[in-house]
Amino acid sequence: MHTSILNINDDHCVACQVETRLSFKPLMNHLEERIKTEHPIKAQFYRFLLERLYKIDGKDFQISVADVEKHHEIMVLIYTILTPLVANEKEFFWAMSTAVPDKIFFSTDAFYNFYTNHERAKGEPDFDSTTIEKKQVQFIYQLILKKFYNFTSVFRDEKIYTYTDPETSLNRYYAIHADTRFIDIHVKGELPEIDFEQLGAQMHKGTELELLRDALPLTNFRLEGFTIITLTDITMTHAIDNIRSVLVNHTYEQDAYPKIIQSLKTLVGNADVEFGLMPFLTVNDKLVFDSDQCVESVLMDAAKEAGIEDEVLYQMVVDYQKDPKPIFYTNITDEKAMQNPFLRIIRHAGIYSYTLIPIFYNKQLAGILELHSRKELMIDEVLLSKLRGAIPLLAQLFQYGIDAFNAKLDAVLKDKFTSLQPSVQWKFNEVAYNYLRKVNAGEEIAVIDTVTFEDTYPLFGAIDIRNSTIERNMALQDDLKSLLTTLIDTLKIIKEHVELSLVDKLIYDTGEWLIRINDYTNTNDEIMLSSFLNAEVEPLLQHVKASNAITGPAIDAYFNAIKEESGLAYRKRRELEESMQLINTSVSRYLENEQTALQKSYPCYFSKFRTDGVEYDIYIGQSIAPERPFSNLYLKNLRLWQIRSMAEIARLTRKLSKKMHNPLFTTQLIFIHSHPINISFRNDERRFDVEGAYNIRYEIVKKRIDKVLVKGTAERLTQPDKIALVYFNQNEAGEYIQYIQYLQEQGYLNHEVEYLELEELQGVSGLKAIRVGVNYPETI
Repeated sequence: MHTSILNINDDHCVACQVETRLSFKPLMNHLEERIKTEHPIKAQFYRFLLERLYKIDGKDFQISVADVEKHHEIMVLIYTILTPLVANEKEFFWAMSTAVPDKIFFSTDAFYNFYTNHERAKGEPDFDSTTIEKKQVQFIYQLILKKFYNFTSVFRDEKIYTYTDPETSLNRYYAIHADTRFIDIHVKGELPEIDFEQLGAQMHKGTELELLRDALPLTNFRLEGFTIITLTDITMTHAIDNIRSVLVNHTYEQDAYPKIIQSLKTLVGNADVEFGLMPFLTVNDKLVFDSDQCVESVLMDAAKEAGIEDEVLYQMVVDYQKDPKPIFYTNITDEKAMQNPFLRIIRHAGIYSYTLIPIFYNKQLAGILELHSRKELMIDEVLLSKLRGAIPLLAQLFQYGIDAFNAKLDAVLKDKFTSLQPSVQWKFNEVAYNYLRKVNAGEEIAVIDTVTFEDTYPLFGAIDIRNSTIERNMALQDDLKSLLTTLIDTLKIIKEHVELSLVDKLIYDTGEWLIRINDYTNTNDEIMLSSFLNAEVEPLLQHVKASNAITGPAIDAYFNAIKEESGLAYRKRRELEESMQLINTSVSRYLENEQTALQKSYPCYFSKFRTDGVEYDIYIGQSIAPERPFSNLYLKNLRLWQIRSMAEIARLTRKLSKKMHNPLFTTQLIFIHSHPINISFRNDERRFDVEGAYNIRYEIVKKRIDKVLVKGTAERLTQPDKIALVYFNQNEAGEYIQYIQYLQEQGYLNHEVEYLELEELQGVSGLKAIRVGVNYPETI
């Protein structure tokens, strides 16, 4: 034990601002109270100490710091009473100081050695960049506010002391705790009122001390007693908190790994142990080694230095994934490295000791933690036990990294591509990942690769609303008739109440328009009629309504009629749009449900889009699902489904026609193309398109056959209640004929089968078609 005086604050004397006295009176009062309640044996020990304290010659049992050495035995007795019996003073950081921690006058060997070895020349307390003087002032005001105002939340009791261990060059952290039970505070004069709301506001600004100095000058107080100071090693707790702070602050995308690795080194307290962190990032369920995310992995660095291909490393990690468990290698010699490819990579990097620990997140392997050393080092249970508290946080870190990596891929997909189907998204993932690698490699103009699928078999189908253009024109014509009739009725009512020759002219012009509409309506007529109504009719109606109230109801009836969402002048077009919407929505929903079932058989790309009806493209082939063997059986299954689904769609739309004001009917068209084609995703238009001259011919035919005529006639190939299949040669049609015969037996198709030649299209000749009738159940 030491009675040597340690000056905490030589430069700034806070004690000069407040009167302080080293007194044992507060301790004696405390002991006298404890004797009343303690066990007799312990009380007897307290009495023994009190007897010694009563012999101190001084007012209120006060002594000077310089005279502490004369009372060494009493100091030892105080230490014995106030500390656990099992505390080893060689290891226990404990000391007694003046009431304001200005001078330490008694301390354990551990505290004395710690302080003298780590003075400010070697380490600086981490007091949030404020001076020791400010902390001492805060300490005094904390005591004053607690005793006289019962206010305890202004300042923290515990402070953190940080220093760098010269042996390991690693930081260590100690919590400083001041026990103030044995301090009495005396006030000179009256205590003022304190506005604690204002104090709270000052605390937020960091200017609370200025307010307290004005309200409670330190010269008005006297402190008597002493303070107990203890230091507690919180290095491990602080390191864990640092890791947690990185995660909470979401800095893992920037410099998280270096910070966390430094905290791990602090945890184990050994500068010879290095760490690596490697989350398991995947693209299409395959591991990838992203340089940005795996930059702190010694395994990645060693493999790169050794010239190991990613495929070799990938296979090693895949093998490890099958049986993830801790792996320990100590004293990695050249001889051992020659016998083990994995050790050869590690040894090539100059590493003698290597440990690998699997990290799990929600029971799933999220990555690995690496411990390695360039010295012969035993990584034992004691060292690993220090890391246990960090393992759950590392699991969270890895998951954050995985989520961040996936978010980057998703951002590229959304920016560069359209909404993707799962069957082809794997390819877009690969392209997005390659694009990110180019960006990370620093390419000034990183170009994203083209997504291409080779040798895919196309299937095209179109469900069209029959005569949709004619139906639109008829609906428009009927609506315009209703509009003009309503307008004539309105103008006649106005004529009864207003003497204007212009009204007669408008009635005449409207009648002329009604005759014109009955004959034919084209776009030019619509424009001219709209100009007539807006420029001539509406201004007159507005003026008449404002000047002659009796005409108001008739004029309002006209304006209500021309409201698009509810007016009589749009009724037929609304009914037609509702009917078309009903068909398209129902057909789209049917195809979406069917697509889900088709994908279970074999992945395919299924794209549908709306015209006046619904069209779809399907592509299937080995390149779309490289991991699954492709067979023509899957293609045949799709072709059979294509005809059956067309029959079911025809039945569906026939049933829907009963719910329409003017029944609409659909035609069903299939284009047969037996040869595989290549398709590529066009980034500018965000859709797939065919490649190559021959393949483009397929696209041309597909776009022109919807209105093709039967050769030598004016008859359209596509007809309601029928399915039309267009092809080039008989070999292509043979397979479909078998499907037609099967579906006839199943009751989907009737026996009306036609084999037709089609007229030549621009740039296309030799087209043929099969047309077969749909069999409707009696309930439809």
